[in-house]
Amino acid sequence: MRSRQLREVKSQHTAFGGQYSAMNRRGRSLRVQVALARELAIAVGVLLFLGSFVFAADESRAGRIFVSFEGASAATVSPSKPAEVELSFRVKEGFHVNSNKPNSELLIPTTLKLEPPADLSATAITFPPGKDISFPFDPSEKLNVYSDAFMVKAKLMAANTASSGNITVHGQLRYQACNDNACFPPKNIPFQFDVHVVGVSNKRRSTAQGPRLR
Repeated sequence: MRSRQLREVKSQHTAFGGQYSAMNRRGRSLRVQVALARELAIAVGVLLFLGSFVFAADESRAGRIFVSFEGASAATVSPSKPAEVELSFRVKEGFHVNSNKPNSELLIPTTLKLEPPADLSATAITFPPGKDISFPFDPSEKLNVYSDAFMVKAKLMAANTASSGNITVHGQLRYQACNDNACFPPKNIPFQFDVHVVGVSNKRRSTAQGPRLR
């Protein structure tokens, strides 16, 4: 009797142990599946993230223009009278560019460089304030951007040795364009405009001749 009970207890322990082992194996299998699913989700996320930059790079290499130069205001400059010129730019619809002060050191600001010829210099460049806008990828943070049209002002001065006439000034705007889904590599847009210069020699000649009497 006692030996039969011992055999039954051992049989129950053996059955329970088998069930426990099976449950343990199923638990390990489930943990492995969860880990694999998590790694797959991370890999897909990384691929999508990298894909947005590849798409942006391809779009940039395709030669898309995101900002256009709309022209400059008329300006007459002389050695005794600096002039301010207004440079107009327009951002392509559906895009924006970081402002000159985009609220983050990680973002590439919009900058402008002028390359005036000899006897002409740019003494100051002033950017407009941008607009603080939040985007779907991070609604909690507002970025300072330019969209639609924006204007940059530059002050020009002529040297005493400047000759009278129209002078062409070359410049370059550097910007980084983005849309709601991706940012594109920085681009440089060259532009040029004319400035009328009244030189000192021309003024002296006019003064020396004086009015003619008849």
